[in-house]
Amino acid sequence: MKILDDIRVLDLTHVWFGPWTTMMLAEMGAEVIRVEPPWGSIDRMAEGALFGGSSYTFHHLNLNKKDVTLDLKKPEGLEIFKALVKKSDVVVQNFSPGTMERLGLGYDVLKELNPGIVYAALSGFGQTGPYTKRRSFAMIAEAMSGHTRLTGERVDPEGPPIEMAQAYGDLGPGTMAAMCIIGALRYKDRTGLGQAIDVAQLDCMTAYNTSITGYLLSGMRPLELRKKYSMGRGGNFSGLMKAKDGGWIRLAGFGPRSQDMMKKYLDVEEVTKEMVEEEVAGMTRDEAVELFTGMGFPCAPVYHVDETVADPHLAARDMWVEVEHPRAGKLKQINFPVKMSETPAKVVSHAPLLGEHSKEVLTEMLGVSEERFTELVKAGVTSTA
Repeated sequence: MKILDDIRVLDLTHVWFGPWTTMMLAEMGAEVIRVEPPWGSIDRMAEGALFGGSSYTFHHLNLNKKDVTLDLKKPEGLEIFKALVKKSDVVVQNFSPGTMERLGLGYDVLKELNPGIVYAALSGFGQTGPYTKRRSFAMIAEAMSGHTRLTGERVDPEGPPIEMAQAYGDLGPGTMAAMCIIGALRYKDRTGLGQAIDVAQLDCMTAYNTSITGYLLSGMRPLELRKKYSMGRGGNFSGLMKAKDGGWIRLAGFGPRSQDMMKKYLDVEEVTKEMVEEEVAGMTRDEAVELFTGMGFPCAPVYHVDETVADPHLAARDMWVEVEHPRAGKLKQINFPVKMSETPAKVVSHAPLLGEHSKEVLTEMLGVSEERFTELVKAGVTSTA
């Protein structure tokens, strides 16, 4: 049994924000049907290098999904999608605001077709407000919510802003979207009614920025606040430190207890960050990690991705799974990260080929005859792998 194995999701998303949202639902057991145009969505080719015909980010963000192609600008494609809405629980899209309405698929239309439908509209700035028509990507939300400036300040208070790695302006809001979809399904369980969910990247990234609350309470930006109050930590020798073999560690040493432990180890009256950095510089990276973790400090080696994949703890935590891809062969993929005792989530299938499940969904779910399906393919309404 999977926790969402009675839920069907129509996935009209692309790139990172939406696909991350729907993949989490798929890994918890939902039947997620990704709907793409017959020529394919941009994220299949977005990263340059292709593996089995798709970008590595497509493989990362679309596990456990089925794939159906429909040209929603053709009347036949629109009617097929509406028929799928009647048999589904959730619709998720991350088009520019107004696109679904122009297609004739706004929430008012969908809830007439299915009063229980949960409709999640994902966008940069939301469905309302003065910026709603602006285009957005993860880095736009990161910049406007303060994260880009704060990331730079941590490196150099006088230096330039630095962008966050790995598009957390997509992944963070996508996680929030998945949580709220599940909350809306809980409401549907109790009332039979669906609802519309408006998820904006900027809203979510603002909510994730704790420094904003510091400013609201004090009227000071983070650097000013830290300078005035020293954040009450009683000393700080934390940071990234370079070892003699060229590797790096991340050490977290906050507060009086950490100060006392390090004083005893270094046999000094007062500890400075420079003292600890000098100590680390005389050790290899792994020696430093072993020393400080053994003393009870939070400390980690700074990995690149190849070392992350090789770490034995992640293997012991079942973070890797093998799936068979029809074109790319056997692939090692990242498993669902949260362990659930009664309804474990897991990756069970590859990111789908374009149109891989078109025939299955249209003939088995909607009762389209094989002859009619062939006609739809010839007309460019749908396609198969």
